Amino acid sequence: MTIKQLSIFIENKSGTLIRVLDLLSQANIQIIASTIADTKDYGIYRVLCIEPTRAYIILKEAGINVQLSDVFAISIDDEPGRAAHAIKAISDAQVSILYLYSFLWKGKGVLAFRTDAAEKAKEIIMLKKMNFLTENDFK
Repeated sequence: MTIKQLSIFIENKSGTLIRVLDLLSQANIQIIASTIADTKDYGIYRVLCIEPTRAYIILKEAGINVQLSDVFAISIDDEPGRAAHAIKAISDAQVSILYLYSFLWKGKGVLAFRTDAAEKAKEIIMLKKMNFLTENDFK
């Protein structure tokens, strides 16, 4: 019910992001979606990609500070209000979303997010019959 996400810690200086992108490109790893959250000194580059475990190993071996974690990814119709409807169902269950990013994949909207209560989120996704994605959906 979850997918693997890379969280890559990069310094806020020229060349650090391109190093990560070059390593993934050289390994022929396709990035599906990504986002950067930054602070004054560093950024967290969150990445959904094909073969996340292999990407993790490649980056780790290159000395890059990277973590592999589970996030939820739900597919929604690409229509106004669908994201609000999905998030409301989770919020109404008293589950906080720690971060979220969205993108389009094969004509559908995708919400990728992490919560403070993974088991409760799984329960809500199942009860509300939300269409969750797995890593196989991105192959």
